[in-house]
Amino acid sequence: MPTTVTTERPTATSLAQQERKVLAAVGCGLRDDEIGAALGLPEGAVAEHLARILVKLGLRDRAAAIVHAFDCGLVVPGRGPRTQSERPVRRTAAGRAGGAKMQISLLGPLQAWQDGRPLNLGHPRQQAVLAALALGAGRSLSQQELLDDVWGMEPPAGNVVPVYIYRLRKALRGGDAPGSVIEFARRGYQLVPGAVDVDVARMEELVTGIGAADRAGEPAEAVRLCAQALELFRGEPLAGLPGPLAELERLRLTERRIAIVQRKLEWQLRLGQDAEAIAELFALSAAHPLNEPLAAMLMRALYRNGRQADALTVFDRARRRLADDLGVPPSRMLRRTHQMILCGDEAGLGLTPSAGRPGGRGRVVMGRRNIDDAL
Repeated sequence: MPTTVTTERPTATSLAQQERKVLAAVGCGLRDDEIGAALGLPEGAVAEHLARILVKLGLRDRAAAIVHAFDCGLVVPGRGPRTQSERPVRRTAAGRAGGAKMQISLLGPLQAWQDGRPLNLGHPRQQAVLAALALGAGRSLSQQELLDDVWGMEPPAGNVVPVYIYRLRKALRGGDAPGSVIEFARRGYQLVPGAVDVDVARMEELVTGIGAADRAGEPAEAVRLCAQALELFRGEPLAGLPGPLAELERLRLTERRIAIVQRKLEWQLRLGQDAEAIAELFALSAAHPLNEPLAAMLMRALYRNGRQADALTVFDRARRRLADDLGVPPSRMLRRTHQMILCGDEAGLGLTPSAGRPGGRGRVVMGRRNIDDAL
């Protein structure tokens, strides 16, 4: 039978002291006979206490009581029950109890580290719940939102979200840290603010810096920040994770990466770092053969370096791939780039004479509209 949790913030203040002790013991996973032995109560009395607890808190069954014990703070994952006299550890922006922050990486297969130690995050669906919380950027997610993000139109038979939250809390406690990085707030779950470094958030900070360097006319700084952002990617974002949210974020973050690469290559071409830019453009175009802006940028870079035949070959290859895979002709943008190369229209290609570059064909002023939109 599915379990439920309270819709308001969990609280055990309505319970008597003995009931709080029983609920804490239930949260630790003890059986009735074990609770009775620990608290000096007959097993039947433990069952009566638990029945009253379920009624007072509006819980359906024992599983819901276990989750509630964690949500209201009676039990800390991996640390056993918390007595009423204990003061909860104050969480600050510096992290849990001032310790080192946990790192969560989404720009590749999902991974988490505490003090450099990798953490076991469980099976893919459980990992997808953590990914949803990490992508929430501090926003509280309700159980229904997590169900929609991770299961979509095929929800599980039981109320498994609290179970996954329980397991993740234990997995993410890490080392000697006093509490979990997942808290219950505003009728939902979220990562404790300031307790976790998420690589996606770091990447977005770097993108903001890239834009600032661009506006300030600092190409070397823009290239440096682009390189830092790209180093965060470890493969396909959220690789192997199920669910609608993971699928959408894989597409979004992959496009984000391509846009950052394009921005970096654009600045490298402006700085005269042609060899590096062309080599990376070839590799990126091979990985994304249907990306026409990439093909156009590679064609312009090759033409700039006096490699007109190679530039035309790139167009022919892109045209064939678009026809074979999508059954469509090249876009107007790609056809126009091709025509201007055939005609040697350097003005139309955005080429201006190179300054201090003997033998240089021209300085490329690459159009950034599509890249800026993506970033």
